[in-house]
Amino acid sequence: MSKVVVLGINGHIGNAAARAFLAAGYEVTGFGRSNRHPIQGVTFVKGDADDVAAMRAAIGDTDLVVNALNLPYHQWDKGRKEAQNERVMAALGSSGKTLLFPGNIYNYAASDRFVTPDLAQHPQADKGEIRVRVENLYRAAAARGDIKVLIVRPGDFYGPGYTGTWFDLAMMTDARKGKVAIPGVAGVGHAWAYLPDLGRAFVKVAEVRHRLGSFENFHFAGHFVTPEQMRDAIAAVVPQGTRFARVPHWIFPAIGLVNPMMREVAKMGYLWEHPMELRDPRLDALLGPGFATPFGEAVAATVAPYFVAEKLAA
Repeated sequence: MSKVVVLGINGHIGNAAARAFLAAGYEVTGFGRSNRHPIQGVTFVKGDADDVAAMRAAIGDTDLVVNALNLPYHQWDKGRKEAQNERVMAALGSSGKTLLFPGNIYNYAASDRFVTPDLAQHPQADKGEIRVRVENLYRAAAARGDIKVLIVRPGDFYGPGYTGTWFDLAMMTDARKGKVAIPGVAGVGHAWAYLPDLGRAFVKVAEVRHRLGSFENFHFAGHFVTPEQMRDAIAAVVPQGTRFARVPHWIFPAIGLVNPMMREVAKMGYLWEHPMELRDPRLDALLGPGFATPFGEAVAATVAPYFVAEKLAA
């Protein structure tokens, strides 16, 4: 049986990837500070990502590793984001193992209408500059032959039961009060990644890793939809009488005056004001036709827990 270790099992991508690999028949080990969201069939190893030895022990002889570790938005600065990933590289050493790493769209600028893997990266915010530096660390490790690095780059996450996402924090906070907020500019598309699909995309990439280069960059198209399309998809499944409102542009900068997390979120507002569509024909071909969950079905599954069950915290 093939094996995979997921670092950061409690996060959005870690949880989704673990479930997808498990469903695909892998032996899955999850590494984290706590087993906050136990997954039946996943072996949990307790440890801190600041501890290189603990990570190295959790990885053991497993050839495939998913790095789903993250830091709160307002803790990316002062080299902390780079240091976190340097510890992952130290745990992997020069083992030649394959590391799956989730990229994001921050590496690109608002002027990039179609965001393809061969597009030059020119970030326009400090978060993007940090992400570019992190990916360059991995690029250098792959060039040295230490490890193989496969990046899968999605848009904003959403999925059934996950908290701490834009869908959760900006849109569905008052859902049980009969109100849904829709971010974005009228008619401007936004890149969304349905987490169960994203998890399966990681599996698909992992399954062909032996014929890939030492450093690869894949862009996961997901669902590229306008605020109006998102509103209509939600309206189709929420109770009658649900009210819809637009998220005002000023709200996050205003909250950011007193909340460090929202201050950092506000810096990324350009992602909602300009159409930046992730495209990758090579990944599309690998995933195959009919891979993605239809948008309406994905939204329906994501909305349901706000009315019938407890949500899954990140």
